[in-house]
This record gives sequence, structure tokens and C-alpha cells, in this order.
Amino acid sequence: MPEDSRARQRTGTGVGLLLTLVLAAVLLTALPDDEGRPEGCAPRAVGSWAADDGLTGEFARYGDDASRTDDWTGGDGTHSVRLPDGRLLWLFSDTYLGQVYGPPNPAGESFAWRDTTAPLVRNSAVVMREGRLESTLPAPLFPNPSPDQWRWPVAARVEPRSPGSPEQVLRVLLWVRTAGAAPWVFGVPTATEVATLSLPDLRVESVVKVLDQQAVPDPSRRVLFGTTLVTEGGWTYVFGGDDGQAASRPASRAYAARVPEGGLGDPAAWEYWDGSEWTSRARPAAVLGDGRRTGVGSAFSVARRDGTYVLFTMAAGTRGLTTVTSYWACSPTGPWHGPARDLTPALPEGQVAAYNPQIHPELGDGGRLVLSYDVNWLEPTAAAAQLNRNVSLYRPRFVTLRLERTD
Repeated sequence: MPEDSRARQRTGTGVGLLLTLVLAAVLLTALPDDEGRPEGCAPRAVGSWAADDGLTGEFARYGDDASRTDDWTGGDGTHSVRLPDGRLLWLFSDTYLGQVYGPPNPAGESFAWRDTTAPLVRNSAVVMREGRLESTLPAPLFPNPSPDQWRWPVAARVEPRSPGSPEQVLRVLLWVRTAGAAPWVFGVPTATEVATLSLPDLRVESVVKVLDQQAVPDPSRRVLFGTTLVTEGGWTYVFGGDDGQAASRPASRAYAARVPEGGLGDPAAWEYWDGSEWTSRARPAAVLGDGRRTGVGSAFSVARRDGTYVLFTMAAGTRGLTTVTSYWACSPTGPWHGPARDLTPALPEGQVAAYNPQIHPELGDGGRLVLSYDVNWLEPTAAAAQLNRNVSLYRPRFVTLRLERTD
């Protein structure tokens, strides 16, 4: 969430390969003393976890279903939101539509496959009811702003149409990217937008730009918000990141904004953390990372449990494309502490990468959290062929985990 971004050639590699540029991220800080912590906040880390074969299998079932040729067969940038009527809406960035065949594939391997004519769109949305995926909304759900720009949906929430309104709408955060030259082969970060969708029919009513970054001369310093959000005390806290790693810096930075409930679609309602206070001026200061020794990928995820904020991101170093780690804080603005224990979820064989760990709070309970991670072929020149050869390489996978206190 990006772990991050790009201007994508239409070969079908997906948001994921961009994300490999910004996956490695670490926050190395000392644990605080108990004195001074808010009540309920305590160090927390993953205590146990297991593969969620049921959810992973449901996306495989739906993607392999050949009864339609205009629906989702694979995608990344996985986010979800619970709708008031109980349905779960899954949002994806670059998405394959069309027909899936086999197995076996043309090489005689035991993989379901797609041919090279399969449509590829920049975003999609899939509806789940009572644990079963049932339909894909007309795709792309959010059309490109211009021929050389596109929109990737990220975090979303249902909120009042305006503060205090009895009517609810769905708000979806969007990243706008513009085609660019190297090193911006996956797109130049351009703006954060918010789409408003009516309920229950999920019709896109409007798209509003809340933070335009085109005036920031260094693209690696531009901040896109929406990789994850947390609601607390009448506020929606929205996290974002920059593209520092695309400019060959070791780490990207993380940032925080907040919006009163019902105000996501109002640019004037947004406030940004400037390092000492919340301000309406769009000059955010990093809450994590110095761009060199510490940092976080821009597609991280944050959950709040019992007064503690827990952040999930890909681990740094040689394990960065295989291992998820976590950090904790007592406030969205930090200080953040970690890294904590790692988890290394299952990956298919081959040159594959895991990225974009996202928590889905609507699927958890009490101490149980559901986390998804995206999978993609690591080598860009071979990615399109590999994703068509084996369709399972470009679908989300899931684990269920439990947090425990570590003090």
C-alpha cells in the first residue's frame, strides 16, 4: 500500500513490481518506559499466525470461474471495506479480467492460465456476500484522469455524507500517478483523491482532489495518502508515504493526516502532522523514517488494538520480499517502536515476491486479525509471461494472526 507506485507499461506486471522498490523498511527505536504511556497502550507483536486457506481459496475459485469473461481473474493492491448491508467490497489496483483456462496450461503444467489477450485495467472492485465472492463491478471503476495518468484505489470507509448527516456514503482514497521516465518507470506520484460512492448501489458520484503534489519539484518527496486508515475518537487517521526508494534512497518515509468523521471528501477538512501539531497546511512531516537508516514502505497497514497502534510492513534487507514485520506506537504520530517478531508467509515456487501487507479489520474478531499480502513475479521482463502461465501468481493470499503483549 505503495509499498508503491508507477507508470505502467501495459505488459501486465501490476502495482506489485513497483512496490518492490519501496518494500524494505525499518524503524529502530528504543522501547519507552511504562511511565508516560496512555492507558491501555503496551508493546504488541505477532504472537502466532497461520495460513487462511479458506480466504485464499475463495479468490482462487472466483478467479478461475469461467462462467463470465468480464470479471476479475487476478489483481494486487488488495483493500477491503464492509458495507452497511453486510457485503464486503474488495478493491484492487492493476487487474486482469477475461477468461482463465486449464489446467493444464499449454506447457503441460498443472497451472490454470490466461492468454495474452486478457484485458488489463488499472482498478477493479469485487463484491463478497457471506464469505463468497459473487460479482465484479464494471471495470475500471475509477476511469483514468487523462491518457497518461491512472488511479489506484487504496483504503476506504463508510462515513456520513457530511459531518452529522444521517446519510451514509462510501469514500475511497485514490492514488493518481503519471507516466514517467526512469527511475519513475512505475509512475510519478501526482495526487491523492477521494471518490464518493452512493449506497447501496455503489455508483461513483464524484472524485475530489484533496492533495495535489505536482508543485513539489522532487517526485521522491511527494506524499500520497491512503495506504491505510484507522478511526478513533471521531477522527479518521490516514497514513501515507513517499517514493524515496525510487530515488535510490535506502528507505521511504511515512506520514499521517486526520479528518473528522464525514469529512474525507472535503479537502478543507484535512489536517496534516507537521512534526509538532496538526495543521491544515499541506506540509506534512514524516512520522517514521529518516530516508537513510530508518523508514517504511508506502503500502504498509495499521491496526488499533486495546489502545495500541500496530503497523505491518515488509521487513528490511535480504528478507524484504518474503517477510512481514511489525511496529507499535501509542499514537498515530508515534514514536513507533520495533521491529518486532517477523512472519514469513507461504509463497509459490519461483522468482516471486510478497508485498503490500494489509490488515482487514472487518474480518477479524477480538484478538484475531486477518492480513493479506500480494504476490507477483519478481523479474520485470518475464512478469507478464509468468502471470499468464500461472494465474495464481497474481492473487492475494491471507493469514490469520494474533497479537500478544511483549512487555
